[in-house]
Amino acid sequence: MVDDLRDGHKIVNLADAEIADYIDRDDFLQLINSGASFGSVEAIFHQGACSATTEWDGQFMMKNNYEYSKSLLKWSQHHGVPFIYASSASVYGLGQHGFREERICECPINMYAYSKFQFDQYVRGLAGTLNQQVVGLRYFNVYGPREGHKGDMSSTAFKFNQQIIESGKARLFAGSGGYTDGQQLRDFVYVQDCVDVNLWFLDHQEVSGIFNLGTGRAQSFNDMANAVIEWHGRGAIEYIPFPESLKGAYQSFTQADLALLRKAGYEKPFLSVEQGVRSYLDWLNASQHA
Repeated sequence: MVDDLRDGHKIVNLADAEIADYIDRDDFLQLINSGASFGSVEAIFHQGACSATTEWDGQFMMKNNYEYSKSLLKWSQHHGVPFIYASSASVYGLGQHGFREERICECPINMYAYSKFQFDQYVRGLAGTLNQQVVGLRYFNVYGPREGHKGDMSSTAFKFNQQIIESGKARLFAGSGGYTDGQQLRDFVYVQDCVDVNLWFLDHQEVSGIFNLGTGRAQSFNDMANAVIEWHGRGAIEYIPFPESLKGAYQSFTQADLALLRKAGYEKPFLSVEQGVRSYLDWLNASQHA
């Protein structure tokens, strides 16, 4: 496993995991760039990045999210190792032309999204030259177990759960972008579904490409809040003013087009918000009170 554990609180996600070895992300990059071998490697699942959509240090983001990914990709190709990496639905920006894995649909509106978009472009530029599987997965709004360390970047499911416990009120943005209060729509996808897709590609190494990873249906933030309230059997929604800092840099609607993923052969259905939240909060609230 490779990670950045300067925030040692993240070990709560690792304590019950079976990990053969650990390498710090900076040490690992030095080894990768030196051409080091790590013995028999079945695959690289590259999920690491600075995921803060509010980070505008472009040099940092490109070094951390773009150059690092390039180094891993080059190593994987040289050593004949499948490479499955995290892209992001944020590359679609405001989604004015839809959410298909096509250049016309892509227009990132923050630095995080741009760093992910540019790596996808780099991968596309290598088409026809790759000798091992390379898969980019454009995650939509992922929620589920083991995200408590993510702070402000944690999912609304996690935040609403904490808010209901602490105050009895789930706080949602008031209307924006032509949407009424809490009716902004996102494609919320449960983390177990994301794991299943990753492992499917590992089992189908003949398939490469960039694919959306969402449910294929948009649901409102009100739906998410109401699912959390229903689990607790109490609570209410409170609408707060839409932040000035997010105007023009916020996705009010996302919905994965799953045509390419289905064409590749992945057939399993995805959980709805109501199904995923029940499973998540069963786990989350049991773990917090264990």
